[in-house]
Amino acid sequence: MSSTIIPCLSYRDADAAIRWLCDTFGFREQAVYRDDNGDVLHAQLVLGAGMVMLGTARENEYGCNILQPGETGGKETQSPYVVVADPRDVHEKVKANGGEIVIELTAPDYGGENFSCRDPQGHFWNIGSYDPWAGDH
Repeated sequence: MSSTIIPCLSYRDADAAIRWLCDTFGFREQAVYRDDNGDVLHAQLVLGAGMVMLGTARENEYGCNILQPGETGGKETQSPYVVVADPRDVHEKVKANGGEIVIELTAPDYGGENFSCRDPQGHFWNIGSYDPWAGDH
């Protein structure tokens, strides 16, 4: 079996995050598991060959190790990078859907275009057309 890394995120409102990520970045729901109250225990969202997993922020063994962006002054120690065909289109969707552009669209020397944003719940994302799997760079 080959190794795979899948970012895992925790959201105060996981349902709103799922809708936003699907509408804005183009993810689609692969699976959503709920508790008896209807809260999202675990969700798997896919985009191409990539995936993120997320759930509702909880005060449990896992949750006590995760802070929400509002609890850290908006600072993150990691940020997912999402490869998209048209970063300019996603950039506009982020603005239209209530996200915040943190670093404007640029064209780095190593290729593609990219930008960084926060989703409406404050999580930091990098979006770009540079695909590190695409061969020679």
